[in-house]
Amino acid sequence: MAGVDPKALLSGDQISRMDLPDWRSMYRALEARFRTGDFATGLKLVEMIGAAAEEADHHPDVTLTYSSVHVLLTSHDVGGKTQRDVDLARRISGFVAELGVVAEPASVQRAEIGLDTADRSEIKEFWKAALAMRDDPEDEDAITDPQGVLPALWFQDTDPHEEPRQRFHYDLRVPPEVAQERIQAAVAAGGRVVSDEHAPRFVVLADAQGNKICICTHVGRSH
Repeated sequence: MAGVDPKALLSGDQISRMDLPDWRSMYRALEARFRTGDFATGLKLVEMIGAAAEEADHHPDVTLTYSSVHVLLTSHDVGGKTQRDVDLARRISGFVAELGVVAEPASVQRAEIGLDTADRSEIKEFWKAALAMRDDPEDEDAITDPQGVLPALWFQDTDPHEEPRQRFHYDLRVPPEVAQERIQAAVAAGGRVVSDEHAPRFVVLADAQGNKICICTHVGRSH
């Protein structure tokens, strides 16, 4: 698009006016899910997306399953959605039409977890260590997974209050060889071990305000 800075961040409202019926704005990304119906069609779509991404030097995250392809577009260098994402989204929609694949925009969703706290500084490092997350460069209230697997965790201001029986409960499955290192990092970051009775199946940790996480492994489980 002439006159548009390809690196300028675009809001969801701006993108909604850009005629992208297959796509939805989800936080800092454009996302779409396409029902391919079979693996071979999905693989063909992924190959077409890959070629277009290489040509544009702009690469999406693509997940291929037996019956669908999920695509996430974002401009990592500026931390959000830009015209580059819009342009590539339009090309991908063209491939979808060519292959007769069905877009399912209403099926796209993304979770964030909010934790109420009167003092985020007291517990933020614990959660970064326990979840192997990092500070969100665009939001001081949040931490994010650099691998993009776990949902973001953000800290919501609230008045100081006594620890309730349960605010929320976070289970994290990790490889067995990682578990002890993760536990030690979380304790060093201000947490404590609540119970290791069932280790290495799971160990219960808590941050300085009593919010709990179980570091879990497959050991001793049927799944």
